[in-house]
Amino acid sequence: MDARGAENPQSAVRTIEQRIRTTPGVVSVSAARFNDAGDTAVFSAVSANAPTSEKTENLVHTIRDQRPETEAGTGATFKVTGTTALNIDVAEKVRGALIPYLVVVVGLAVLLLLVVFRSVGIPLKAAFGFLLSVLAALGCIVAVFQWGWGASLLGVETTGPIMSLTPIFLVGIVFGLAMDYEVFLVSRIREAYVQGQAPGPAITTGFRYSARIVVAAALVMIFVFAGFITADESMVKMIGFGLAVAVLFDAFVVRLAFVPAVLALLGDKVSWLSRWLDRILPHVDVEGEALGCRHTAGPPPHDEKIDAGTHTST
Repeated sequence: MDARGAENPQSAVRTIEQRIRTTPGVVSVSAARFNDAGDTAVFSAVSANAPTSEKTENLVHTIRDQRPETEAGTGATFKVTGTTALNIDVAEKVRGALIPYLVVVVGLAVLLLLVVFRSVGIPLKAAFGFLLSVLAALGCIVAVFQWGWGASLLGVETTGPIMSLTPIFLVGIVFGLAMDYEVFLVSRIREAYVQGQAPGPAITTGFRYSARIVVAAALVMIFVFAGFITADESMVKMIGFGLAVAVLFDAFVVRLAFVPAVLALLGDKVSWLSRWLDRILPHVDVEGEALGCRHTAGPPPHDEKIDAGTHTST
């Protein structure tokens, strides 16, 4: 609290201290501690609820919103800070950035897959499956770490609100893994389709060759992330559990069940691309399709040049 503009700094601090003490939700206010000059002070207000409670968050906002009235007539100014207030501010910033972050990540993924596969259905299906995996992981985290379902099995001693950074970590890491599995599976299916197989046999062929890669890669990551569950730090335990569940769901439910089913239902329609998109999208030959269009008749015959001056006959 800055009381340098007050006629009586100590009286101004005590006035503000008393006004904050009468705020609903505040149970106590500590005695103000002044600097050597006596014109700046710090004191703490204790909420009646837990630091992570929604009521405590509302209390911080109430004190900030009522700051002009609290400061009125004192000549002093104050700011609300501390661990609890900082955690609330960080959580709000993260929540505000989550939607733009998702839009950028998913939008770039759709754009890149649109260029690679030259299809509208495949990128949209991939993005939808990715969102399903993230939501499933967040739901399991809430069930265990907030509601306490099976918390004792994972060594979770206390439950509470989910940490604000958890969705950011999940979205970033799960996105990369989900897109890897998508490309592994769909690229092989599309390769068989481009080579002339019907949609059904192409899905079977691609699934036969790619499913084992997806399963092996997913199992490795699941065991790696599950190892973090044994950590003592709650944040590490939560992130490890969420990532393990996300990879498990994404690989075995979304990529190995949902994706082939959707491709089989759509059939030839999955490769649809509007004419104007086909004109503006760059042609990126990732799978080497152009190699199959080359002329295979062999090199043209070379003309035999006969030097008239050296040709003789017998």
